[in-house]
Amino acid sequence: MAVSFVVVPEWQGSGSARAMRLVDGALAIREDLPPGATVTLDVPLEAGDREGTGIHRFSSLRLVRERFADAVAHLTDPVVLVGGDCAAEYGAVAHAVRRAGSAAPTIVWFDAHPDANGLESSPSGDFNGMVLRALADDGVIDAARIVLAGARSLDAAEDEWITENHVPLVRADRLTDPAALVAAIAATGATSVYLHIDVDVLDPAELRGIGDPEPFGVSAETLLAAIRAVRARFTLAGAGLTQYSPADEDSISDDAGTLLRIIGALACGGADTPAA
Repeated sequence: MAVSFVVVPEWQGSGSARAMRLVDGALAIREDLPPGATVTLDVPLEAGDREGTGIHRFSSLRLVRERFADAVAHLTDPVVLVGGDCAAEYGAVAHAVRRAGSAAPTIVWFDAHPDANGLESSPSGDFNGMVLRALADDGVIDAARIVLAGARSLDAAEDEWITENHVPLVRADRLTDPAALVAAIAATGATSVYLHIDVDVLDPAELRGIGDPEPFGVSAETLLAAIRAVRARFTLAGAGLTQYSPADEDSISDDAGTLLRIIGALACGGADTPAA
C-alpha cells in the first residue's frame, strides 16, 4: 500500500521547555523520507493566542489544522503524519476518518500519556494533553473505537474518562505479546486502524530524543512487532509519528535508525524503510 507523508513541524501544542526541538525533530525525520511522496506544511513560528478557548496558542493550532486540511485534500493514499507535537494529530485523524467514510477506523494510541484531559481538567492548558479526548468530545471519533497502548502516566481525570468510556488499555508489559493488542483492536469491530505513535511510548533507554520520558516503556523491537502485527491484520487508514525532540545533532544521528524503522513499519508493514 502506498502512503503519503505530511511533515508538520508544529510545537504550539506543547508546553515543554523543549517544545521548539519538535521542529528540529520533524525536519530531521523528513531527511529520510521519499521526496516524491512527502509534503511539508508551513507552520507559523509565533506562539499564537488562546482566542478565548482556554487552550494555549490555539490560534496557531487552528491555522495549522486548516493548512493540513488543504494540503491533504487532494491526496488519495493514506497519510502518515510526521510531527511535531501530538496536537497535530487532530487534523490527521479527522482526515483519516473523513477518508474512511462509513467504515470508521479504530484509533490505536501508542503513547505514555493518554492525552485524554478535558479543558476543565487539564493541568496545563496545552492541547497536547487534550487531543484524543477532544477528538471524541467533538464527535470526530467514537470513544468505543479507541485502544490505548503503552500508557503508563495518567492524570486522575484521564483515568476517570477512560473508565467511564470503557476504553481498553494494553499496558506496556502486555505489548510484548502483539496478539493482546490485536485482540483488543478486533474487539472494537475494527476493519481499519489509525496508528498514533508518540515516541515516549518507548523506554527512555531506547531513544535519546524523548522530550517527556516515562520509565518502563516498551523496547523498539516490541513496538515494531506490535505495529507489524496490527498492519498485518487491519487496513491502514492513516498514522502519525510525533514528539521527537532531539537535543542536538548527535541525538539525531543516534536515533535515526530506530525512527526510520518505525516509519517503515507504519508505512510498509513488514518493511524497515519506506519506498522512495
